[in-house]
Order: sequence, then C-alpha cells, then structure tokens
Amino acid sequence: MSKSKTRAPRGTLRRVLSYLRGYRLYLILSLILALSSVALTLLLPVLIGNIIDCIVGKNDVNFDTVTQIIAQSAIVIAATALFQWLMNVCNNKMAFGIARNIRNDAFRHLQKVPFSYLDSHKTGDIVSRLITDVDQFSDGLLLGLTQLFSGILTIVGTIAFMLWIHPGITLVVVLITPVSLFVAAFIARRTYRMFKLQSEIRGKQTALMEEAIGSHDVVAAFSQEDKMLERFDDLNGKLQKASLQATFFSSLTNPSTRFVNSLVYTGVALTGALSIASSGGVSLTVGGLSAFLAYANQYAKPFNEISGVVTEFQSALACAARIFEVLDSDVEKSDISEAKILSSPAGAVAFKEVSFAYSPDRPLIQNMNLTVAPGERVAIVGPTGCGKTTVINLLMRFYDVDAGAILIDGTDIRDMTRESLRRSLGMVLQDTWLKSGSIRDNIAFGKPNATDEEITAAAKAAHAHSFIKRLPQGYETILGEDGGLLSQGQKQLLCIARLMLSPPPMLILDEATSSIDTRTELRIQKAFSTLMQGRTTFVVAHRLSTVQEADTILVMKDGNVIEQGNHKTLLAKDGFYAELYRSQFEIVTK
Repeated sequence: MSKSKTRAPRGTLRRVLSYLRGYRLYLILSLILALSSVALTLLLPVLIGNIIDCIVGKNDVNFDTVTQIIAQSAIVIAATALFQWLMNVCNNKMAFGIARNIRNDAFRHLQKVPFSYLDSHKTGDIVSRLITDVDQFSDGLLLGLTQLFSGILTIVGTIAFMLWIHPGITLVVVLITPVSLFVAAFIARRTYRMFKLQSEIRGKQTALMEEAIGSHDVVAAFSQEDKMLERFDDLNGKLQKASLQATFFSSLTNPSTRFVNSLVYTGVALTGALSIASSGGVSLTVGGLSAFLAYANQYAKPFNEISGVVTEFQSALACAARIFEVLDSDVEKSDISEAKILSSPAGAVAFKEVSFAYSPDRPLIQNMNLTVAPGERVAIVGPTGCGKTTVINLLMRFYDVDAGAILIDGTDIRDMTRESLRRSLGMVLQDTWLKSGSIRDNIAFGKPNATDEEITAAAKAAHAHSFIKRLPQGYETILGEDGGLLSQGQKQLLCIARLMLSPPPMLILDEATSSIDTRTELRIQKAFSTLMQGRTTFVVAHRLSTVQEADTILVMKDGNVIEQGNHKTLLAKDGFYAELYRSQFEIVTK
C-alpha cells in the first residue's frame, strides 16, 4: 500500500466527518432536537427553584403557584424525553448509515485492488477490518453523536443560566473547568495508540482463527493442535494485555473528571452559602442557590459523559484508521482509455521477451518467448515453483509483465479491457471455489440465465450428474461454505461443469483433474478433448499422462522455458522432460 502509514487521529476524524455529508438532514434535525432537549432540561432547575421560593415558612406555602409549576415541570419532562428519543433515532440513522457506507466502500475497493495486495495481506485481518473494526467504529460514533452535541449545548446553556443567576459564583466554576479538560485530553492522547494496538492484535487473531478452522484437517493430520493452541494463546495474551492497558488508562478519565467536578460543586455550594449569609438572601435566594447547584451538576455531567465519549471515540478512530488503510491501498491500474474489447478471438497467443518477478530481488520469468497458433493445446510442465501458474497469472492479467508483452491475435493484452480478456479465457483451477447456494446456482455462476436442460447437460458432460442426483435435493441441494460436505473431487467436477456450461473461446486448465479418480479422469479427458476442439488451451499439469496429446509442451525450470515440442519429440531429445517422464512411469532400480 502506498499510504499504509497510520493516520493521525485528526486526519481520520476529518475523513469520518466527510461521510456525514450524505446525512445533512439528519444532522440538522439532531442538532435542533438536541438544542430543544437541552433548553427544556435547563429550564427544569429554574422551575424547581421557584417551587422552593414558594415555600416561605411553616404553614406559609403558595400551593396554587406550586401546583401550576409542577404541571409545567411535567410537560417539560415529557417533551424532553420525546426530543431525546427523536434525537437518538436521527443519530442511529447517521451512525449505522455511515458504517454501512464505509463497509460498502471498503468491499467495493477490495474488488479493485491488485492481486499482489490480496497475496500480501492475511484474509482474516482484512475481514476483521471490514466486520469487527467497522462495528467498533459505529458503536463509538453512535455514542459520540448521541452525547457530544447535547453535552456541548448543555455546557454553554448552563454557563448562560449561571451567569444570569450569579456571575461571581459562575466565575469559580469556569476557572476550575480547564483542569477537567486538561486531564481528559492528556489521557485521550495516550489511549488512542493503545486502542489501535488492540485492533491490530484482534485482526491477527482473526486471521489465525480462520487459518486454524480452514485447515483443521491438516493441523490434525500433523498433530499440531498444541502448536496452534500455543500461537492462539500467545496472541490471546497479547490481546488481553493490550485491552487491559487501553481500558485501564481510558477508565482513568471518568473518575479524574468526576473528582474535578466534585471540586466545582463544592466551590459553588461554599461560595453560594457565604453569599446568602452575607447578603441576607438579597444577592442570592435559597431557591436560586438550589437552581445554581443543579446547574453546576448539569454543567459537570457533560464533562463526565464527554470524557467517556472521548474514550470510545479514540477506539472508534483507531478502528477507522485501520479501515481507511484498506480504502487507501493502491487499486489495479485502470484500462487505458483506448482499450479494445476482445470479442470472438481466434486464439493466437504470443509471449514476446516476457520477464516478471513477484519481488524485484527474486527474478522468476526471464525473456520468455512462445508462439501458440489458434486452436492449439499447450501444456506447461515442470517442477514446483518453476513458474507454471505465474504464466497463467500473466495471461489472465492478474499481474502485468515487468518487461516484454503478451499478445492475443496480435494485440497486447494491456491494450484490452480486463473484463473482455477474462471473459475470453475460461479457467478450472486445482483450488476449487464454490459459493454458498444451490448446486444449480454454482453451475450457472457464469451463465445465470441458463436453462435446466443446459445445466443438466453440462453436469453430465462433467460426469457430475450421477452424484448430484444421489444428493437429498439433487440440483437444489444447498451447499455451505466452500462446498460443505462434498469431497474435493466432487467440488472439482462442479467447477468443470461450470466451465462446460458456457465455454469461452480459450481455456486454462490448471491441474483441473488433480482431485479426481483415474477412471473419472479418463472420462473427463474425453469430454475436455471435445471441448478443446477449435479452442486455444493452456494445460498446467504435474501428471504427464494428462499432457501427452498436447500440440506443444513447454518444459519450465527456474522460470525459463528450457524445452519445447510435442511428447514424442521431447522424449527423443532425452532431456529434462524425458527425465520427468521416466520418474513418473518407470521403476528405476540401482
């Protein structure tokens, strides 16, 4: 990622606020409702103070006025509750709407990132950012929107009312307040880093859990459960430590500000009592002091709430920063403005002086040249890591070449739209992928409008029809994640049926029959032979029995094509291919 550095909280906050633009109406309504709610809340102490002043002495109470004020207070309380409920509705709309938009933007962005980004980042960490971090962010944002507006308005309103009641005592309150703000800011600056570390460790833990669950059979086969548990315990311990530190320091905010606010309350009570005693109740009445103490409490309460908001907001900003790291990652280079649409290609493919490396310090393919005539079958063989799959990645433009060019029908594939190129190349990979849904939906993945007859014909051609009919609901059987309880071979047959339903002009078979039994493989090879007629086909294989009928066999080693020809020619050369062939089909004895 070009911008993967940690964003400063201020920059992240500015980015978050930009998402509020689409919710201006809700924001304005929330502000109006907050203002109304605060105004009514601040009116209540005045009404209570007036009730106290109506109690002149023993048996000397103005009950008519008291009854009238109580009725007014009830209306104020009911209206305040209604306004606060409506304000929460608006804030919920904003918080969860922004979370939805950020998650949509992040997922949409992931569809555009280059394959190098997905190859270099753990899937679990990316999932954690889009799910857990967005949830944490929305919770912090909701708390902030709910309490921040009303808190600030309450502070401003209480100061105004206190100045109206007694400017001198108000000065005591205002002078002590900055201490509370300083304490909250001091702690908040340190908790941000801790919450960010907590989110990062949580992402690593999610990645490990996905790795452990997804490959549980391999872990069990090698009896590595204890090792996996040790790794999980280690991360769990780090997460516990980071969470405790973040929570401990953030929890200092509330008691610290409460202590300062208690000093404010004490100062108001002492100063007010002395004022009443010295002036005989002229400058300040008992009801006025009661109202002032209520305002002092209301004035202090937002600071306590805002300190809690700051803590949650730090966590939310830390999560938002991780999400924006995904959003700021480099996207795949756009197609050039003059990009051509590849339609009905003849299938002539040429590699011209192609060089490529995943990492600059580790060269892989160097100066590769290859010419494939339309309709030819090209097999790519060689030891593991020699670059077979890399050739396919370059042909599909999952990666672009570092030097040279790949041409289809004489046109550089970089001058074509990726979509049209990939639609012209059908792939069946060794690693199967099936989505959650019915078997019918999986076969029709590339052709959603396919008829039942077409789907059945494709399944029969792939020799998948017989096992599908044995399933409880046949073609309507719902598959779970990655094929559910189907065997690896059955999943691969479904992937082959998917290709046979809508065969493109060119084919790529990357160990397409690796998980299928030998008898079924022979049938599939016959079906593939029919499918390959007139189509340029690239076959990547380890088992040389599957490539003997190829028109051209490329023998790769260390990223280079070291031999090229058909099966008989390469055997006659008695080179590296012949050595590979003998290692698979002959018993060598000393």
